[in-house]
Amino acid sequence: MSIVWLHGLSIDHMYIKHPWGLKEEYSVEDEPSNLDEMPLMMSEDGFENDESDYQTLPRARVNQRRRGLGWFLLGGWKVLCGSCCDCLAHVCRRKKELKARTVWLGCPEKCEEKYPKNAIKNQKYNIFTFVPGVLYQQFKFFLNLYFLVVACSQFVPSLKIGYLYTYWAPLGFVLVVTMVREAVDEVRRYRRDKEMNSQLYSKLTVRGKTQVKSSDIQVGDLIIVDKVILVSCRYLFACSCFIRTDQLDGETDWKLKVAVICTQRLPAVGDLFSISAYVYAQRPQLDIHSFEGNFTREDTDPQVIESLSIENTLWASTVVASGTVIGVVIYTGKETRSVLNTSNAKNKVGLLDLELNRLTKALFLAQVVLSIVMVAVQGFVGPWFRNLFRFVVLFSYIIPISLRVNLDMGKSAYGWMIMKDENIPGTVVRTSTIPEELGRLVYLLTDKTGTLTQNEMVFKRLHLGTVSYGTDTMDEIQNHIVQSYAQVTSQPSNGSASGSTPSRKTQTPGPKVRKSVSSRIHEAVKAIALCHNVTPVYESHAIVNGETESAEADQDFSDDNRTYQASSPDEVELVRWTQSVGLTLVNRDLTSLQLRTPSGQMLSFHILQIFPFTSESKRMGIIVREESTGDIAFYMKGADVAMASIVQYNDWLEEECGNMAREGLRTLVVAKKSLSEEQYQDFENRYNQAKLSIHDRGLKVTAVVESLEREMELLCLTGVEDQLQADVRPTLELLRNAGIKIWMLTGDKLETATCIAKSSHLVSRTQDIHIFKPISSRGEAHLELNAFRRKHDCALVISGDSLEVCLRYYEHEFVELACQCPAVVCCRCSPTQKAQIVTLLKQHTANRTCAIGDGGNDVSMIQAADCGIGIEGKEGKQASLAADFSITQFKHIGRLLMVHGRNSYKRSAALGQFVMHRGMIISTMQAVFSSVFYFASVPLYQGFLMVGYATMYTMFPVFSLVLDQDVKPEMALLYPELYKDLTKGRSLSFKTFLIWVLVSVYQGGILMYSALVLFEAEFVHVVAISFTALILTELLMVALTIRTWHWLMVVAEFFSLGCYLASLAFLNEYFDLSFITTWPFLWKVSAITLVSCLPLYIIKYLKRKFSPPSYSKLSS
Repeated sequence: MSIVWLHGLSIDHMYIKHPWGLKEEYSVEDEPSNLDEMPLMMSEDGFENDESDYQTLPRARVNQRRRGLGWFLLGGWKVLCGSCCDCLAHVCRRKKELKARTVWLGCPEKCEEKYPKNAIKNQKYNIFTFVPGVLYQQFKFFLNLYFLVVACSQFVPSLKIGYLYTYWAPLGFVLVVTMVREAVDEVRRYRRDKEMNSQLYSKLTVRGKTQVKSSDIQVGDLIIVDKVILVSCRYLFACSCFIRTDQLDGETDWKLKVAVICTQRLPAVGDLFSISAYVYAQRPQLDIHSFEGNFTREDTDPQVIESLSIENTLWASTVVASGTVIGVVIYTGKETRSVLNTSNAKNKVGLLDLELNRLTKALFLAQVVLSIVMVAVQGFVGPWFRNLFRFVVLFSYIIPISLRVNLDMGKSAYGWMIMKDENIPGTVVRTSTIPEELGRLVYLLTDKTGTLTQNEMVFKRLHLGTVSYGTDTMDEIQNHIVQSYAQVTSQPSNGSASGSTPSRKTQTPGPKVRKSVSSRIHEAVKAIALCHNVTPVYESHAIVNGETESAEADQDFSDDNRTYQASSPDEVELVRWTQSVGLTLVNRDLTSLQLRTPSGQMLSFHILQIFPFTSESKRMGIIVREESTGDIAFYMKGADVAMASIVQYNDWLEEECGNMAREGLRTLVVAKKSLSEEQYQDFENRYNQAKLSIHDRGLKVTAVVESLEREMELLCLTGVEDQLQADVRPTLELLRNAGIKIWMLTGDKLETATCIAKSSHLVSRTQDIHIFKPISSRGEAHLELNAFRRKHDCALVISGDSLEVCLRYYEHEFVELACQCPAVVCCRCSPTQKAQIVTLLKQHTANRTCAIGDGGNDVSMIQAADCGIGIEGKEGKQASLAADFSITQFKHIGRLLMVHGRNSYKRSAALGQFVMHRGMIISTMQAVFSSVFYFASVPLYQGFLMVGYATMYTMFPVFSLVLDQDVKPEMALLYPELYKDLTKGRSLSFKTFLIWVLVSVYQGGILMYSALVLFEAEFVHVVAISFTALILTELLMVALTIRTWHWLMVVAEFFSLGCYLASLAFLNEYFDLSFITTWPFLWKVSAITLVSCLPLYIIKYLKRKFSPPSYSKLSS
């Protein structure tokens, strides 16, 4: 729910969250029609903006209209069917149009429309759709659907071949395991939803406070939000407080929110019901950085109308850190910003599964062709349709039903290995169906705050022009500050007399003299302690009857009980640093602030004006009056690019900013300008006039402020380091060497994101950075893309607003250019934009993407990626719970991809192809057998032989391939370049598949023909010889495939061989025991096995000797 804050009290800490999983589309108004004829041309020479550009698009539209029968037959029917289905789905799932609303205080019954219920529902199924939904997810793939059709065919007597359990047992096993897994997940989701919906809140009514469930909160209710309470709506409120928005935009810093002024004048909270007031709010939308509305009170003459902005609102999924919120609910349920920016969770399918699905289709086609050939050779005599289907069932082992079972069990084994890896403790595999995706990634999209950085600032450097202080010389600054204020306090008390006539001092400034180092340090530290938006917060201890007493009596104002809060962590660290050197910020409100000197003296300052930081100005300023002297000073700090033209001439600023940037420090230039009383009064008059302007208010205000920003005195340059997560730099270098392109998507400011990209070495020192200029129209986007096109091998930095414009008009061109960059940084991104970027990369590149983050604002991105990784961090576990894989530190992603991703993909590819080989070899033997015996549709092996062949005789050695590895973990991490080969998909391709087909045809033909040639009087000897040779061949082929032996592999080989030999004594139905114990049987089986396997061993030896793979060269 979303809240408008109306009244507030002081509390400790409160948590607001909304874990919905819905998504709402929105449309953006198009640019003027005169730009519609301006396509962006892609060519070798760059973008050309000439007359030919304007003639291309209309001609393309004419060509599109020429659609005839050829277009329909070549795929147009798919487009038409898809359009019809989309229209039908839109009609069936028509959503209510989102509109602006009028919300009366405490009167939900006055609402003109019915708004969505404030209930959470993250379940994918209900009691009626569970079974059909799970079955659909399983049988929408050709592999499982094929198994189902073959198994159902065995209920027809004329088509029955073998026993029913040989077909239904593996299929039933897969379905049962899948349903149990989905049922467990559904029960967990239901319990979490029920817990959230049952959370109790205090609702303010005419009769007093009442308890209400979260799901029963309505638009218009007055809600009192106490500490540590989860809330799922949006409020408009009435008192100043601090909030955290880490679950919404990824920023963990506290942001100041102000209340509706009108309601603050009410004597008591209960008087909210005695006034007639309403809130007019804009329609729900995705933008989390803006809000427009009005607060109107009707029972006064004249009416009181107060404009509302984002500063007056409290979004869902935010954290209130101080103050009790009493607000009116304006948005609930799926109309809140957090829900609109959250996408539905989708069932992810690995690329390997899709490749195997295509191969099974090819095998099925070969199976049908082989069956038709068999029937054709018979001459299509008799009931040839029945014979055709019997041959299809007879050759159904070409696509073994155990393929799905082995792959699923293998994936579970990979997940278990990942979670048991001691080198990446705390890793959790939440989606066990896609571990091999970790070995196929091309793009890694990462969050910044909490993922690459700890969001903990450390003051590193203070430069005064002629002298620089680092972390090891901060004690010198402290000594200078102590001495400076000690001299002030030791002066005679006549200093206070001068304070009674402040104007005299400002009217007669003395001549300019070179200041000492001590005085320069004093001025710099004082400026840093004053120029900021930081507020000290003291925790309240004594609360009586649920109401907070007087702050003076209840709060502890000691240093230990004080914390600093601001919208920027840089400012907090700067104020903490001034405290460490002796100048402490102890109190601040909207109009004043107080500093404490090392000697304990209190310095009071009156805040006259404050100019907040914006992305356009890249600086912030404050005008203060010192109460003891009456001096007026204008302090300003900002980025060097913005401050260089404002400060007086100097010869060191640009050089030192470059030096600090190369060290990965975030720099701020601090300047000062002393103002006389007359100068300030003139400025204030002009400033107030500009703020009252109706037209071009922003430009006029900016012009007035810039009139002060001239020839300011440069005081110092500060350098602050944002602490990176452990081993971020080597991990990013490892990923780059592995061929993975890294994009950083963050909701933070452009300057901060650029600095972190440099300090983390996401952008190397030798690479240029192209900062995409802010754009708002198609023409601007066209020109900026032209400029970007001419750059080569440079990283791209772009804001969310500019990105939206580019994607609206030049989606394909922008993605094509961005994909050529070594690194991309997208700042000021909303959660929806993050997911949109992931989707664009998937659509335009067809490569596998991975998203990693740690906050609730990263959930959409994680769910949209092919592989989502969540980090359990300071921003909670929301991203971790929604991800496919959960890790505890960013550095663990290196081993997760290089080692476990590689092994999972290589092992799954080998396992899948070997299982198919196991089916193809026996199908080849069946084809040879049928062709020799007059093309009869009679099975070669029946009953337990087929069950044993797919299970105990060969299953354990084949499944032991999940323990195989081609490269040791240390080697994979030392040479990340090996990862590049995995992205090409060479371990499982049509080439490797055809090789296995040829091997299967060769071995199956040799085994069957040799057994037919060597068998003696009785036919049962053919079965004994061929089946024994088949088992031995499969065991030897497993040994041939293995690259690194494990003791369990040896045990599996001998265990399977022992099971087969032991079962011979009980298989009198299939084997002649008197024959299989003779020497002729042994030498015939040995000879056939040798002929089928020896050539393959020789080929493998020669290939490794003359054309070894890259990893074998490294190993040697």
